Amino acid sequence: MLRTVFLISFFLQFLLADNILIGKYDRVDFPQLDLKNIRAKIDSGAKTSSLHCGYIKRLDGNRVIFEVLDNSHKKYKKNRYIFPIKRIAKIRSSNGMEEERFVVLIKTVIFNKVYDVEYSLRNRRKMSFPILLGREFLRQGFLIDVNKQYLSHSQKFKK
Repeated sequence: MLRTVFLISFFLQFLLADNILIGKYDRVDFPQLDLKNIRAKIDSGAKTSSLHCGYIKRLDGNRVIFEVLDNSHKKYKKNRYIFPIKRIAKIRSSNGMEEERFVVLIKTVIFNKVYDVEYSLRNRRKMSFPILLGREFLRQGFLIDVNKQYLSHSQKFKK
């Protein structure tokens, strides 16, 4: 009996919480970069989100210059952006190799809400998705349903 009450209360907290349901894939906008509708993979196995950059170079001081996407992507704009380096992270990739990456804070729009998201800058050309949204982002109130996809994107067209 006590176990049943515990399980019911456990599941009720998720139903009553302000969590947003997100699928395994979605699309995001980057107002600071003038980019919209970029495909993203939701990855609870990744701590930090990742942004595909074709060019990345540290400038003097604590800034980095980078190009979002690359010339193989149809939304590539040949623009270079300069952002402050928020931190340098040691990140272990899916193949087990560890590398240092620059991490920047970029405003990201999903579900019609703006989030400040930390992105590690990385060439993801060989990956299926140019954006990876990791656990640090998901902690802002998201629950993942891997049976669903593009939930935020489909909401844009319901209005």
